[in-house]
Amino acid sequence: MSQEQSETVGKAIRYMKENLDDTITLNDLAEFVGYSSFHFSRMFKHVTGISPRYYLSALRIEQGKKLLANPSVSPSVIKTLLSLGFQSIGSFSSRFKQFVGLTPKEFNKRVKELHQFLNEYDGEAEQVHGQALINTSNLMVRIKIPKSFNGYIFIGLFPRPIPDQVPILGKVITHKQEYCVFESIPEGVYYVLTAAIEKSFNPLDYFLLENALRGKYELPISFEEKISRELEITLRPPLPNDPPILINLPKLLFDKIKNKAN
Repeated sequence: MSQEQSETVGKAIRYMKENLDDTITLNDLAEFVGYSSFHFSRMFKHVTGISPRYYLSALRIEQGKKLLANPSVSPSVIKTLLSLGFQSIGSFSSRFKQFVGLTPKEFNKRVKELHQFLNEYDGEAEQVHGQALINTSNLMVRIKIPKSFNGYIFIGLFPRPIPDQVPILGKVITHKQEYCVFESIPEGVYYVLTAAIEKSFNPLDYFLLENALRGKYELPISFEEKISRELEITLRPPLPNDPPILINLPKLLFDKIKNKAN
């Protein structure tokens, strides 16, 4: 990726963020940055991993999360989200649940519960294994964590280079741990993505992750039968072209622990 491509896509993303309430087409974005629609679309996907339309939809869902993550906000605020470019409450709710894992109303109601759960999580329920199992595909991921960080690091294997769905496999470690091991990985090609949530008394910091540390292994990894890999990822501040992190990380951990208990 060239510097020019990165800057052009960044310019388009800033335009999206500043005009979320408006109808924005691919032609609008391409004209704004001075490219044909075809070349702009290819460039955008090369830089971000997703299409401009998909990225715009993600930004609008992120804006919806900002409104709904405040536990004191009435769910009736959903009606105002129609101004974010969705044609109906139904289409917004459907897309919101696809990304976030909860309906807008459920998300609004569970912010306090999930915030409290994550604050009380001590890491004991997600053990880190130091030795890989035999006859399966395994991956050890070492995480370089800033010394000042105090919180939780979520690591997942995703089919695309964006965290837009529940990962194929996921792990959670605390700032006191340096690595995790994925075992019995199904055959496929995956991207290793990480996001870090700093401990906070503010619930919004656990659900609005635009400023959260993140990291990824730049190349996809192909897992075949009986292979073992090891890699290192450095947590970093978000970059201007990074897609929004829309998946509900506290809920993913809550569901994992609940399933173990059952």
